[in-house]
Amino acid sequence: MKRALEKVGFNSIIGSSPLQLKEADAIVLPGVGNFSAALKNLGSLKEEIRELVRGGIPVLGICLGMQLFFHESAEGEGIGLALFKGKNVQLPSFVKVPHMGWNTLRIVRQNELLKDIQNESYVYFVHSCYPVPMDKDVICAETTYGITFASAIAKQNVYGTQFHPEKSDELGLKILKNFVRIVER
Repeated sequence: MKRALEKVGFNSIIGSSPLQLKEADAIVLPGVGNFSAALKNLGSLKEEIRELVRGGIPVLGICLGMQLFFHESAEGEGIGLALFKGKNVQLPSFVKVPHMGWNTLRIVRQNELLKDIQNESYVYFVHSCYPVPMDKDVICAETTYGITFASAIAKQNVYGTQFHPEKSDELGLKILKNFVRIVER
């Protein structure tokens, strides 16, 4: 993830302190791991991230990073960042889990993160859970894999993708470049 961000123009550091977060122009929560373990790793940074979001700093959550925006997850215990009401649920048992591979985005609401991204474009997924936002207005794109789920969300300064832009070839880099533009304005 760090390399992909640097490739599109970010000077990225892996922050682990409140001071590093306060000095950042944006926050990217990457997408590898387990909900409970990620919450444990965030520790005291959880409240700092919420405060920065309230202050308007742009935040991008990728896969698990997006799932952390919600209250809870079927994947484990703990309260997420609670930036959005909703929860994360397991993919249904009638599909192969984890969902790994290329799938399409059905854009349901255009926004800056998906600027110039064509409807039905292919992106790369690796996940076992997906978010179910209570406020459907935050959903920007959906994907169908046995069921239809939110694959991109946005509200104000908070953006999320259930897919991995850093693994989604040129299209993913375009999405990350769009995030750079959001941060620069």
